[in-house]
Amino acid sequence: MHRIPAMTYCVGYWLEEGLVMASDSRTNAGVDYISTYSKMHVFQPAPDRLFVLLAAGNLATTQAVVSWIRRDLDQHVEAGDQGHSDLRHCDYLFEAAAYVGRVSVAVQKQNEEALRSVGASSEATFILGGQIGGEPHGLYLIYPQGNAIMATRDTPYLQIGESKYGKPPLDNVGHTHLSLDDAAKLCIMSQVLTQRSNLTVGPPFELAVIPTGSLTVARRIRLEADDPMLDSMIDIWSEAQREALYRLPPFPWQAA
Repeated sequence: MHRIPAMTYCVGYWLEEGLVMASDSRTNAGVDYISTYSKMHVFQPAPDRLFVLLAAGNLATTQAVVSWIRRDLDQHVEAGDQGHSDLRHCDYLFEAAAYVGRVSVAVQKQNEEALRSVGASSEATFILGGQIGGEPHGLYLIYPQGNAIMATRDTPYLQIGESKYGKPPLDNVGHTHLSLDDAAKLCIMSQVLTQRSNLTVGPPFELAVIPTGSLTVARRIRLEADDPMLDSMIDIWSEAQREALYRLPPFPWQAA
């Protein structure tokens, strides 16, 4: 039976203090087929490097890309072999993003014709965050075509999947000098608000915090659908929005 591509929502946030990565776990292939898969994948092929990969799009493609990356690491692919190196041989994060992009394009090509014949897409997008050695920490969005863009101080967060509903709080409250804990709360609120507006996004929500220079995932949490913290967060957020509404100045209405 033909399934539409899985959808999800992931966000990565670049901060002066490090990185925050958040993802949902819902895979939607129609109203009669909803399941749960983790979209957050951690790679630490050597003590001097750490990568966290978030994935959205065709589930088969994203799983194959992750498996390809792990295979390359297991087989100790040398730099230049098969037209690319692996995450162990990248000296800069942009090289790691380019490698993931090449793997993604190769996987898509393997299944593109068959999926196109049934009106489906093999496309997938990724967010790669991490740090290599003494290089600065960084965050990249990798497009289905294999190219990538980098988060900057002016554009510190990157989104993939169903991104529009979770964008306003990131724009209105977020900035690069937030603490890692505050940014983590903001990213989860972005997830929760997206879930309320789009059924293809849902818990469990996964969250990872990577302090700059640590080369470790310092904190990681998985919030299930029945976690009381999620209800508490949305209640507090909604109350703050209502309070803001009451504080808005009145219109200078004119008599009809």
